[in-house]
Amino acid sequence: MEGRGQGMLASDADGAAIAPRDAATVLLLRDHVEGGFEIYLVRRHAKSGFMAGAHVFPGGKVDAADGRPSMWERVLGLEVAQARERLGESLPDERVRALFVAAARETFEEAGVLLGAHGPAPKALRERANAGESFEALLVEAGIRLSLGELWPYSRWITPEAEPRRYDARFFLARVPREQRAAPDLMETTAGAWMKPREALDAASRGEIALPPPTLRSLENLALEPSAERAIERARERRPPVIAPRLVMAGQVPTIVLPGDPEHPISRAVLPGSTRIALVDGRWVSQDVDS
Repeated sequence: MEGRGQGMLASDADGAAIAPRDAATVLLLRDHVEGGFEIYLVRRHAKSGFMAGAHVFPGGKVDAADGRPSMWERVLGLEVAQARERLGESLPDERVRALFVAAARETFEEAGVLLGAHGPAPKALRERANAGESFEALLVEAGIRLSLGELWPYSRWITPEAEPRRYDARFFLARVPREQRAAPDLMETTAGAWMKPREALDAASRGEIALPPPTLRSLENLALEPSAERAIERARERRPPVIAPRLVMAGQVPTIVLPGDPEHPISRAVLPGSTRIALVDGRWVSQDVDS
């Protein structure tokens, strides 16, 4: 979801809203030595066509190759039926496979973390993946299988119809493998940092980093969790909430309204916290309805 908060309704030649593309995003977690936990954020390239300059979680579009049966043969610890149940969606096998594989592939490409590698993720393998080589072929060559059993759907965000680029993004939680170090790819992402959720929110409030609405609200919710373990347990206990925001103008302020807001067609809130995220002085800020 872009952080522009403006624009005409995106549409195709018949005037219908553009259908969102499947995407996958991974919230990598690790315990902090002083208690609590950290989450990995990457900074999008300033010239990126989507969320330029913003701090986000690693992720991206699903590729057609992600859903191949042969690609799933490289997966350990998770059956397709189990993956579908975790998503809480009645999707065909191909899309289920593609979403989970895309989550792992994008995490490797953007953050250098390979879910399944024993020891540090091979740097040369990542460089070749980012150069466009087949992810499946690289895994086969290296004798690596993806370990996706501990990849848990956390939420699902669908870009508002007013945006020219629309994504149906599934957010996943995963612990970073102990032996691996996250690092930006220095292409699509120019920096990366481990931060406690509250630290990231405070940095955004000071204007040091920019957080798009889904990232902002995810961090706000994770800041309520005492540990990474509890955050993952909560994700395991419930179906991922579906958040399809609407873009409205609250006076002169572009505002994202969430389910439960008076201006949203869904009257029941699906997330804790406020139902509005407003673009104030170039920064997205959660607000109450009466603000």
